[in-house]
Amino acid sequence: MTQAAGTRESKPQHLQVAPALRNNFSVVIPALNESENIPELFEQLGATFREHGLDGEVIFVDDGSSDDSLEVARREGERLRRFRLERHKINLGKTEALVTGVRAADTEWIVLFDADLQHLPGEIPRLLAEVENDYDIVCGRKVGKYEKRLVSGIYNWLSRRLFRVPVRDLNSIKIFRKTVLDEIHLRHDWHRFFVVLAHARGYRVGEIDVTLHPRKRGKTKYSGRRRIFIGFLDLLAVWFLLLFSRKPMLLFGFTGLALVGLGVLVGVVAVVMRLMGQGFRPLLNLVILLAVLGVSLFGFGFVAELVATLRAEVDDLRESVRKLKEDS
Repeated sequence: MTQAAGTRESKPQHLQVAPALRNNFSVVIPALNESENIPELFEQLGATFREHGLDGEVIFVDDGSSDDSLEVARREGERLRRFRLERHKINLGKTEALVTGVRAADTEWIVLFDADLQHLPGEIPRLLAEVENDYDIVCGRKVGKYEKRLVSGIYNWLSRRLFRVPVRDLNSIKIFRKTVLDEIHLRHDWHRFFVVLAHARGYRVGEIDVTLHPRKRGKTKYSGRRRIFIGFLDLLAVWFLLLFSRKPMLLFGFTGLALVGLGVLVGVVAVVMRLMGQGFRPLLNLVILLAVLGVSLFGFGFVAELVATLRAEVDDLRESVRKLKEDS
């Protein structure tokens, strides 16, 4: 059962991370053209690890950068004992970079961390400490001024209303069990809905406040009205997936039957008018249109049911394969 999140405030403190967690996490850093921020990022990561006695793995995923991010990351990664460098030859997007990093990880816990230093590595021990409260995912809620606060606020409000997620910020740094992503297929740009999809599967979600700092160097990669429109369409797609993917006939079958019923009603009206000597041909055309649309939607509902059945079987097969891997 999913538990509502309690938000913890961001306060400077020395945290005691459980020994079992100190080396059982990977920091996945998707990056695109962040060469100016990488040296300071790795310096702070190393300092944070030393201060809190952490020995986590750092996985830097260069997502097709056109600057020298790859070379700088390779050089700066020598600061860390456990470092892995992954690369996309072309820019695929943050979701694909996240998936690449998680697949490369050998640990139970994954910390998704941005390379722009708007969040500081000092938040990582706080995330590690919070998962000890029996959470599967802990999200950071951004505290501070940022340009997209209005858009982000509307998106998060809609997500809470539509999906009943117990957190107020879905698109920030976070920590989660690696096995969570094994059950979820993320399409392009769906990293924003990772928490929504996980929550729908019953994973426990928590939240802490994390300070958002102004970007010092480089340019933001997520801006523009086009992204707002695409994000809204993705929100509708996820809503449809969670609401109707298991029983698509509820939507298509009901709508098809309603249209056929409306067609019959209009047909009765057309017949009555004809008997009264007031024939109106457009009504006949409307009857045909409603009947065709209704039958088509009802048939599409049957096809969608078959697809949903196949999807469930694939999910069961994937789960069986995962359990076999765990047992072997």
